[in-house]
Amino acid sequence: MTSVMRFLSSIVNILCIPLHLIHAVGLYGIYKRILPICINRMAKSYNKKMHDKKKDLFCVLPEFKKAGGQLTILEIGCGTGANFEFYPPGSRLICTDPNPHFEKYLTETMAKNDHLRYERFVVASGEDLRAVEDDSIDVVVCTLVLCSVDDVSQTLREAHRILRPGGAFFFLEHVAGDTSTWTYFFQHVLQPLWYYFGDGCWIVRETWKYVEEAGFSDLKLRHIEAPLFFIMKPHISGYAVK
Repeated sequence: MTSVMRFLSSIVNILCIPLHLIHAVGLYGIYKRILPICINRMAKSYNKKMHDKKKDLFCVLPEFKKAGGQLTILEIGCGTGANFEFYPPGSRLICTDPNPHFEKYLTETMAKNDHLRYERFVVASGEDLRAVEDDSIDVVVCTLVLCSVDDVSQTLREAHRILRPGGAFFFLEHVAGDTSTWTYFFQHVLQPLWYYFGDGCWIVRETWKYVEEAGFSDLKLRHIEAPLFFIMKPHISGYAVK
Protein backbone atom coordinates (compact mmCIF):
# COMPACT_ATOMS: atom_id res chain seq x y z
CA MET A 1 0.00 0.00 0.00
CA THR A 2 2.89 2.36 0.82
CA SER A 3 4.45 1.89 -2.62
CA VAL A 4 1.12 2.57 -4.33
CA MET A 5 0.64 5.66 -2.20
CA ARG A 6 4.06 6.99 -3.15
CA PHE A 7 3.51 6.24 -6.83
CA LEU A 8 0.17 8.06 -6.92
CA SER A 9 1.63 10.97 -4.98
CA SER A 10 4.40 11.21 -7.60
CA ILE A 11 1.79 11.33 -10.37
CA VAL A 12 -0.05 14.15 -8.60
CA ASN A 13 3.25 15.93 -8.11
CA ILE A 14 3.96 15.74 -11.85
CA LEU A 15 0.49 17.10 -12.61
CA CYS A 16 1.31 20.02 -10.32
CA ILE A 17 4.34 21.09 -12.40
CA PRO A 18 2.49 24.19 -13.72
CA LEU A 19 1.82 25.20 -10.09
CA HIS A 20 5.47 24.59 -9.20
CA LEU A 21 6.52 26.91 -12.05
CA ILE A 22 4.01 29.60 -11.07
CA HIS A 23 5.41 29.49 -7.54
CA ALA A 24 9.01 29.54 -8.78
CA VAL A 25 8.56 32.70 -10.87
CA GLY A 26 6.77 34.54 -8.06
CA LEU A 27 3.26 34.60 -9.49
CA TYR A 28 1.88 32.68 -6.51
CA GLY A 29 1.72 36.02 -4.69
CA ILE A 30 -1.41 36.82 -6.72
CA TYR A 31 -3.18 33.93 -4.98
CA LYS A 32 -2.28 35.44 -1.60
CA ARG A 33 -4.33 38.49 -2.54
CA ILE A 34 -7.30 36.30 -3.46
CA LEU A 35 -6.86 33.92 -0.51
CA PRO A 36 -8.60 36.14 2.11
CA ILE A 37 -11.78 36.09 -0.01
CA CYS A 38 -11.72 32.29 -0.12
CA ILE A 39 -10.81 31.93 3.57
CA ASN A 40 -13.59 34.32 4.58
CA ARG A 41 -16.16 32.04 2.94
CA MET A 42 -14.62 28.78 4.15
CA ALA A 43 -14.22 30.08 7.72
CA LYS A 44 -17.96 30.71 7.99
CA SER A 45 -18.71 27.14 6.89
CA TYR A 46 -16.03 25.73 9.20
CA ASN A 47 -17.40 27.68 12.17
CA LYS A 48 -20.91 26.33 11.62
CA LYS A 49 -19.66 22.74 11.57
CA MET A 50 -17.16 23.20 14.41
CA HIS A 51 -19.16 25.60 16.58
CA ASP A 52 -19.67 23.22 19.50
CA LYS A 53 -16.07 22.01 19.46
CA LYS A 54 -14.75 25.58 19.43
CA LYS A 55 -17.15 26.57 22.19
CA ASP A 56 -15.96 23.66 24.34
CA LEU A 57 -12.33 24.53 23.71
CA PHE A 58 -12.55 28.25 24.44
CA CYS A 59 -14.97 28.08 27.39
CA VAL A 60 -12.00 27.83 29.78
CA LEU A 61 -10.29 30.99 28.49
CA PRO A 62 -11.47 33.11 31.48
CA GLU A 63 -9.48 30.85 33.81
CA PHE A 64 -6.28 32.41 32.46
CA LYS A 65 -7.21 36.01 33.19
CA LYS A 66 -5.04 37.66 35.82
CA ALA A 67 -6.91 38.75 38.93
CA GLY A 68 -8.32 42.24 38.46
CA GLY A 69 -7.05 42.55 34.90
CA GLN A 70 -8.08 42.01 31.30
CA LEU A 71 -7.49 38.76 29.47
CA THR A 72 -4.84 39.44 26.83
CA ILE A 73 -5.13 37.15 23.79
CA LEU A 74 -2.71 36.96 20.89
CA GLU A 75 -3.85 34.98 17.87
CA ILE A 76 -1.26 33.57 15.49
CA GLY A 77 -2.53 33.43 11.91
CA CYS A 78 -5.78 35.17 12.76
CA GLY A 79 -7.01 35.13 9.16
CA THR A 80 -10.45 36.74 8.96
CA GLY A 81 -11.10 36.56 12.71
CA ALA A 82 -13.24 33.42 12.77
CA ASN A 83 -12.47 32.79 16.45
CA PHE A 84 -13.44 36.21 17.78
CA GLU A 85 -17.02 35.30 18.63
CA PHE A 86 -15.75 32.68 21.09
CA TYR A 87 -13.54 35.03 23.12
CA PRO A 88 -14.72 36.33 26.52
CA PRO A 89 -16.16 39.87 26.70
CA GLY A 90 -13.61 42.54 27.54
CA SER A 91 -10.63 40.58 26.23
CA ARG A 92 -7.73 42.55 24.80
CA LEU A 93 -6.86 41.12 21.38
CA ILE A 94 -3.64 41.25 19.37
CA CYS A 95 -3.83 39.74 15.88
CA THR A 96 -0.92 38.48 13.79
CA ASP A 97 -0.83 37.10 10.27
CA PRO A 98 1.88 37.01 7.57
CA ASN A 99 -0.69 38.02 4.93
CA PRO A 100 -1.47 41.77 5.19
CA HIS A 101 -4.51 41.39 2.93
CA PHE A 102 -6.51 39.90 5.82
CA GLU A 103 -6.70 43.22 7.67
CA LYS A 104 -9.78 44.37 5.73
CA TYR A 105 -11.75 41.34 6.87
CA LEU A 106 -10.40 41.68 10.41
CA THR A 107 -11.80 45.18 10.59
CA GLU A 108 -15.21 43.93 9.49
CA THR A 109 -15.13 41.04 11.97
CA MET A 110 -14.11 43.29 14.85
CA ALA A 111 -17.07 45.58 14.10
CA LYS A 112 -19.34 42.54 14.59
CA ASN A 113 -17.57 41.57 17.83
CA ASP A 114 -17.58 44.76 19.86
CA HIS A 115 -17.35 42.73 23.09
CA LEU A 116 -13.57 42.65 22.45
CA ARG A 117 -10.91 45.33 22.70
CA TYR A 118 -8.98 45.25 19.43
CA GLU A 119 -5.38 46.21 20.21
CA ARG A 120 -3.45 45.91 16.93
CA PHE A 121 -2.72 43.88 13.82
CA VAL A 122 0.87 42.76 13.32
CA VAL A 123 2.07 41.44 9.97
CA ALA A 124 4.28 38.60 11.16
CA SER A 125 4.79 34.87 10.76
CA GLY A 126 4.35 32.54 13.71
CA GLU A 127 8.08 31.86 13.68
CA ASP A 128 8.97 35.52 14.25
CA LEU A 129 6.95 37.43 16.85
CA ARG A 130 9.75 39.79 17.82
CA ALA A 131 7.23 42.66 18.01
CA VAL A 132 5.77 41.03 21.14
CA GLU A 133 7.57 41.16 24.49
CA ASP A 134 8.53 38.13 26.56
CA ASP A 135 6.04 36.93 29.23
CA SER A 136 3.42 39.49 28.15
CA ILE A 137 0.44 37.44 26.93
CA ASP A 138 -2.17 35.48 28.90
CA VAL A 139 -3.35 33.28 26.02
CA VAL A 140 -1.95 32.47 22.58
CA VAL A 141 -4.45 30.99 20.12
CA CYS A 142 -3.54 29.02 17.01
CA THR A 143 -6.21 27.33 14.87
CA LEU A 144 -5.61 25.76 11.45
CA VAL A 145 -2.20 27.43 11.32
CA LEU A 146 0.47 24.93 12.41
CA CYS A 147 -0.25 22.94 9.25
CA SER A 148 1.20 25.73 7.10
CA VAL A 149 4.01 27.36 9.07
CA ASP A 150 7.51 26.62 7.81
CA ASP A 151 8.85 25.70 11.26
CA VAL A 152 6.37 24.29 13.78
CA SER A 153 8.93 24.00 16.59
CA GLN A 154 10.02 27.63 16.22
CA THR A 155 6.39 28.80 16.19
CA LEU A 156 5.76 26.94 19.44
CA ARG A 157 8.96 28.38 20.94
CA GLU A 158 7.73 31.88 20.11
CA ALA A 159 4.32 31.13 21.64
CA HIS A 160 6.03 29.84 24.78
CA ARG A 161 8.31 32.89 24.95
CA ILE A 162 5.57 35.51 24.83
CA LEU A 163 3.25 33.71 27.25
CA ARG A 164 3.43 34.80 30.88
CA PRO A 165 4.12 32.03 33.41
CA GLY A 166 0.80 30.25 33.90
CA GLY A 167 -0.49 31.44 30.52
CA ALA A 168 -1.80 28.98 27.94
CA PHE A 169 -1.43 28.06 24.29
CA PHE A 170 -4.78 27.02 22.74
CA PHE A 171 -4.85 25.01 19.52
CA LEU A 172 -7.27 23.39 17.09
CA GLU A 173 -5.49 21.83 14.11
CA HIS A 174 -6.19 19.30 11.39
CA VAL A 175 -3.54 16.57 11.35
CA ALA A 176 -2.44 13.40 9.63
CA GLY A 177 -4.79 10.45 9.93
CA ASP A 178 -4.02 7.07 11.43
CA THR A 179 -1.52 5.19 9.26
CA SER A 180 -3.90 2.27 8.79
CA THR A 181 -6.69 4.36 7.23
CA TRP A 182 -7.67 5.46 3.73
CA THR A 183 -7.65 9.01 5.09
CA TYR A 184 -3.91 8.74 5.64
CA PHE A 185 -3.48 7.18 2.17
CA PHE A 186 -5.30 9.95 0.31
CA GLN A 187 -3.76 12.70 2.43
CA HIS A 188 -0.34 11.63 1.16
CA VAL A 189 -1.52 11.15 -2.43
CA LEU A 190 -3.10 14.62 -2.59
CA GLN A 191 -0.44 16.47 -0.56
CA PRO A 192 1.37 18.02 -3.59
CA LEU A 193 -1.86 19.63 -4.82
CA TRP A 194 -3.12 20.46 -1.32
CA TYR A 195 0.04 22.44 -0.61
CA TYR A 196 -1.00 25.06 -3.18
CA PHE A 197 -4.72 24.90 -2.50
CA GLY A 198 -4.07 25.48 1.21
CA ASP A 199 -1.38 28.16 0.86
CA GLY A 200 1.47 25.96 2.05
CA CYS A 201 -0.67 23.54 4.06
CA TRP A 202 0.79 20.15 4.99
CA ILE A 203 -2.21 17.91 5.53
CA VAL A 204 0.12 15.02 6.44
CA ARG A 205 1.73 16.85 9.38
CA GLU A 206 1.76 15.04 12.74
CA THR A 207 1.37 18.27 14.67
CA TRP A 208 0.60 16.66 18.03
CA LYS A 209 4.19 15.41 18.26
CA TYR A 210 5.54 18.96 18.08
CA VAL A 211 3.12 20.19 20.75
CA GLU A 212 4.03 17.30 23.05
CA GLU A 213 7.72 18.17 22.73
CA ALA A 214 7.35 21.96 23.11
CA GLY A 215 8.25 22.09 26.80
CA PHE A 216 4.94 23.22 28.32
CA SER A 217 4.36 22.34 31.98
CA ASP A 218 0.88 20.89 31.43
CA LEU A 219 -0.81 19.66 28.26
CA LYS A 220 -4.46 18.89 27.58
CA LEU A 221 -4.60 17.34 24.09
CA ARG A 222 -7.37 15.36 22.43
CA HIS A 223 -7.60 13.68 19.04
CA ILE A 224 -11.05 14.37 17.61
CA GLU A 225 -12.99 13.69 14.41
CA ALA A 226 -14.30 16.84 12.74
CA PRO A 227 -17.52 16.78 10.66
CA LEU A 228 -15.62 17.72 7.51
CA PHE A 229 -14.39 16.28 4.20
CA PHE A 230 -12.74 12.95 5.05
CA ILE A 231 -9.10 14.02 4.58
CA MET A 232 -9.77 16.95 6.94
CA LYS A 233 -11.51 14.93 9.65
CA PRO A 234 -8.53 14.16 11.91
CA HIS A 235 -8.00 17.07 14.32
CA ILE A 236 -6.27 17.78 17.60
CA SER A 237 -7.75 20.15 20.14
CA GLY A 238 -6.61 21.42 23.52
CA TYR A 239 -4.31 23.77 25.39
CA ALA A 240 -0.87 23.77 26.95
CA VAL A 241 0.14 25.75 30.04
CA LYS A 242 3.50 27.48 30.36
